[in-house]
Amino acid sequence: MTRTHLHTRLLGAVILNACLFASSHLFADNHPSHGMAMHGDLKYPAGFSHYDYVNPDAPKGGTLKQWDMGTFDSFNGFIIKGSVAAGTSLMYDSLMDQTADEPFSQYGLLAESVTLPEDRRWVTFKLRDNARFSDGAPVTAEDVIFTFDILRSKGSPFYGAYYAGIDRIEAPDPLTVTFHFKGETNRELPLIVGQASILPRHYWQDRSFDSPSLDIPVGSGPYRIDSFEAGRSVTYSLRNDYWAADLPVKRGHDNFDKMQFDYYRDATVALEAFKAGEYDFRLETSSKEWATGYTGPAFEDGRIRKQELANGNPTGMQAFIFNTRRDKFADPRVREALGYAFDFEWTNRNIFYNAYTRTHSFFSNSEMAATGLPTPAELALLEPLRDQVPPEVFTRVYRAPTTAGDGNIRGELRQGMRLLQSAGWEYRDNKLVNSQTGDPFRFEILLVQKEFERVIAPMIRNLERMGVDVDIRIIDVSQYINRLRSFDFDMVVGSFPQSSSPGNEQRDFWHSELADMPGTRNLVGIKNPAIDSLVDTLIAAPDRASLVTAARALDRVLQWNHYVIPQFHIATYRIAYWNRFGMPAVRPTYSLGLDTWWSLEPGSTASAN
Repeated sequence: MTRTHLHTRLLGAVILNACLFASSHLFADNHPSHGMAMHGDLKYPAGFSHYDYVNPDAPKGGTLKQWDMGTFDSFNGFIIKGSVAAGTSLMYDSLMDQTADEPFSQYGLLAESVTLPEDRRWVTFKLRDNARFSDGAPVTAEDVIFTFDILRSKGSPFYGAYYAGIDRIEAPDPLTVTFHFKGETNRELPLIVGQASILPRHYWQDRSFDSPSLDIPVGSGPYRIDSFEAGRSVTYSLRNDYWAADLPVKRGHDNFDKMQFDYYRDATVALEAFKAGEYDFRLETSSKEWATGYTGPAFEDGRIRKQELANGNPTGMQAFIFNTRRDKFADPRVREALGYAFDFEWTNRNIFYNAYTRTHSFFSNSEMAATGLPTPAELALLEPLRDQVPPEVFTRVYRAPTTAGDGNIRGELRQGMRLLQSAGWEYRDNKLVNSQTGDPFRFEILLVQKEFERVIAPMIRNLERMGVDVDIRIIDVSQYINRLRSFDFDMVVGSFPQSSSPGNEQRDFWHSELADMPGTRNLVGIKNPAIDSLVDTLIAAPDRASLVTAARALDRVLQWNHYVIPQFHIATYRIAYWNRFGMPAVRPTYSLGLDTWWSLEPGSTASAN
């Protein structure tokens, strides 16, 4: 499962009592149900009125203004070309709606019911007869089939990998669609199908789907594009004819009449614009700005509120990412050696105001993280792969290099040099060179955020002490996206986000099949049969315990191959907002819940709780 995207500002949340409203096991007799869960039971019973983390009587009205960085030239976020505008997901509905207070459960949205057998080899969705696109056309099974056909044939390569397990799709009648899956066990596939944004066949069938476009698209979601200024601003307006407004899965959501996204080319300018009231909400990612930039009269008199909210989200892996397609990074000893140049403890103390925790796991802040020696269950998965994985997988717990934080890392650099020498590099005339060819060790770090230069600079100084020549190249968002899509980089700062129920997206991150396919998220270029096997095992996990075991085994193999230099994470949302909004008393575990907020400005209708 994936619930994290490039724009994560609308994500967040709180786990409630897991046994509250727990339903009995479903689907054993292939009966239609109002929802489905990845593992275990559903929290919300048939006939529930709304989710626990919303205010069902939230006022409607007002505008929520947000910001984004860079520019945009397209409203089509389903392809790899162009820079898509923020907020386009507001225009689309999916077959099912995913809750933000369960690890991975869905309830009917476009679909009024779902049917699947115990082995999950197929799934059938019954569509609601009142579901409508924004132009008034009904949503039919033909639209569902068209969506999956065009995403797999002309969409981003991600979709081809994500939906690879679909064998065929059938529509026995206009409101019923059945997905048949291929032979391998893949319990997540029915839920993945339920997540997809459904596209209107009548709109796209005579248009170019695989090219960026600023034509305003048709969707079935709560918002439509109201106005835009290309590359600078886009505003969405709430549909007054939105067909799903009173459904249980939608009550208390989509409370703003307008959602506006303004673009900025400079992060410092963007923050000053926020303090001047140009937009309403910020999710801050810079510890320096959080510690020093959120000051001024509006904060002192309470017009702007600043909060840190704990979240239950797995934080995944943010890291310096090696492109192992480059010969210089092909040897894991080289990758491990360069990791000794990043002094997190010094950086956290002197640059980050001690705001962060060092990341050691690809599944950090979750039960999926490998934090001890392998359990017997993990060893059962790893032993058949013993000859294909680093020996440390079985004998040691991975920890990224740790320092005293005083800036003295001579011992760490010596350890790094020993590894480099064993890999065929040597120190000559203050330079690290290949012992066979004499070529210097040189690489470039590609950045899109100038602010991150201050984080990298100390590491570059340490690398220079090892004789490594490093350049920083800062480029604009469009160039950056295109270079990532074509794997045209030596090293980037990036992340591999995780959810509370990892699944098919792991194939896109790590699987050999996608290493050379432009536009996928296998940025590292991993081609490792052991990792392929563990990814397949994770995807096929029959229950939660098996999923955790497979994730931990995969984590160990990724860790000890040193594909990245781990950075840091924080388990809170740092938010600031102008004090003119209300929010529910209960927050969801797995989301910030911004889509459940409402305006307190005059003119909003209904009453807040």
